[in-house]
Amino acid sequence: MFIHTHPYPPFLFDNATKLIVGTLPPPRFTEGDLKEGDVNFCYGSRDGQLWPILDRLFDLKLKFETTAEAILQRKQFLTTRKIGICDIVASAKRDKVDASDLGMQEIELRDLVEVLQNHPKVDTLLFTGGNSKNGPEYFFRRHLKEYNIALRVISKEVPRIHEFALPKSLRIIKTVSLTAPSGAANRAVGSLQKYKDMKTNNPELTTIDFRMEQYRPFF
Repeated sequence: MFIHTHPYPPFLFDNATKLIVGTLPPPRFTEGDLKEGDVNFCYGSRDGQLWPILDRLFDLKLKFETTAEAILQRKQFLTTRKIGICDIVASAKRDKVDASDLGMQEIELRDLVEVLQNHPKVDTLLFTGGNSKNGPEYFFRRHLKEYNIALRVISKEVPRIHEFALPKSLRIIKTVSLTAPSGAANRAVGSLQKYKDMKTNNPELTTIDFRMEQYRPFF
């Protein structure tokens, strides 16, 4: 049984107004066995699409390499945009050593409600995936039940938007469930009617282009 622990602490700071919330990076990041092109930071897998999307959206000229400079570039962008990162899964066990969300067992979650209480400027959570089993929204809903909190639907269209009231405060927190920035989610993107309509109007449109348009308003 492989113990898959999150290799990075949450990237948090006082001025953060948004938090990116995912699950776990691939197991090789836990083991410190990175591949060429990986960045030793959150969402740093060379196979992931979050940083390539943000790189194109904001013309960041990011380096995709295992260097301190590549990490610093990402931290500077996040700090400037007041975006933190706090993935919800602290650890999980796996029979098979892979990055599948469904393969996670005996999952330990981070206390995101406590994180929000300790960071009073955060008003938005950006889930890098939806409510499918073992996705970030799925785990967050489970986490909220421990506090007897329910999500209220704001928009059912992808990306789905909800909100909830944070206990012991007057704050309303918005959640946005973005289409996952992974190759595995490409099939889901291809099945969306909105993507099909955009593809009809622009046959050269790719799933990356679709995500870029989806992510733009929230970053």
